[in-house]
Amino acid sequence: MHIKQTVCFLIVMILTFSISAQVNSPYSRYGIGDLTDNNFNHLRQMGGLGASFIDGYHINIVNPASYSYLNATAYDIGIYVKRSWIADKNSTTKIWGGNLEYLSIAFPLRNPINEIYDGVKKPYKLGMSFTLMPHSNVGYNIRSRDSLPNIGVFNRNYIGSGGSYKFMWGNSIKYKDISFGLNLGYVFGKISYERQIFFPGEEFAYNDINSNDYNINGYLWNAGLLYSKILNKEDIEKDKTTPTKRISLGLHANSATGFNTNGIINDRQIQYVGSSIPTVDTIRYDTVKGKGKLPAEFGLGLTYYKGEKSAFGINYSASFWSQYYNDTAGDIKGDLRTSHKISAGGFYRPNYKSFDNFLERVSYRYGAYYHLDPRVINNEQITVYGVTMGFGMPFVFQRKISHVNLGFNAGISGQGTPISEKFVKISLGVTFNDDEWFLKRKYN
Repeated sequence: MHIKQTVCFLIVMILTFSISAQVNSPYSRYGIGDLTDNNFNHLRQMGGLGASFIDGYHINIVNPASYSYLNATAYDIGIYVKRSWIADKNSTTKIWGGNLEYLSIAFPLRNPINEIYDGVKKPYKLGMSFTLMPHSNVGYNIRSRDSLPNIGVFNRNYIGSGGSYKFMWGNSIKYKDISFGLNLGYVFGKISYERQIFFPGEEFAYNDINSNDYNINGYLWNAGLLYSKILNKEDIEKDKTTPTKRISLGLHANSATGFNTNGIINDRQIQYVGSSIPTVDTIRYDTVKGKGKLPAEFGLGLTYYKGEKSAFGINYSASFWSQYYNDTAGDIKGDLRTSHKISAGGFYRPNYKSFDNFLERVSYRYGAYYHLDPRVINNEQITVYGVTMGFGMPFVFQRKISHVNLGFNAGISGQGTPISEKFVKISLGVTFNDDEWFLKRKYN
């Protein structure tokens, strides 16, 4: 049964990501686009606590050391819908967008139930994961009208589409209070940029179209450490009903990683004469190959837990985007600097053991974040800040407790730049849990 479930899950992973992400973000023109948040839905609802948060039934790919804390296999899928208000000095455009965000499966390599059967508690645990998700998204369509003396009125169009994806394999080992994990990944994708100049008032004018399409592929990795400590062991030994007070300290990092890139630069002029087929004159058509580099990153955090009732944490991360380059991107790279993000949040659950009140079993999550984006506009880095909230709702699937995570994210991006964005993002994550993997059956 488990093999069939896993095969179906992998097929869904492959087929679903053939759908392109729907985005409309003018500043996704720079770098490799808008980067996807590696925090899964339950972590985003708390502002983004991936560096330090551990959970026995949810997947955390930000810090791979978390896999060895899993108590059951988890299948995780996330989708979202986003409403944006993109404004410049003249107008505001309202846009809907949405797509699949991630598909992931993770599982403990030693089933904790076996230890109960055997009556022996092992000092170490192992975990593994597989994840497919977007790495970056590019999507914009900007139109403006301009004029010059002796030329007249003309239109400028800037169009971008595509993005990159990543497939990751993670492993983790935990010994007593310390765990270590490693993600190995492959990044791939195609990004297209186009610039157009049209002269609508001139019948025989040559309209310019410049396009730059390129593919990227390369390898990613990141490593993580987690330290978890129970603070009230003596109290628990005296009274087994005492809620566990615990802290977890987390650190994750990766070095700069290279990628290969190849693309096509196509510059052409198009002339429209009446209703006849337009004349196309190719000015440049070059196939280019090169290399690029993605930046080094690191993050750290601290989370405090009070039993199964509540938790609160704070995380910080940085990415050194000044290291980024792409031989085939030309001036599309833009001005990039080191990005910083700080987030804080947690959850409160009234009573996870309640039998007759569903609302008391729900995890009520909250958070906030501030992000200094790597992209620089008018010599100022873009800022993004917002508040988050969500609900972790347990449900029974195939006689197992699984979870639906419904989240909301409201924020502002690019305030003080020529183009700003206000947005509300609604995310839905579903985690299916199964505690029968690697279970040793015993018969009398």
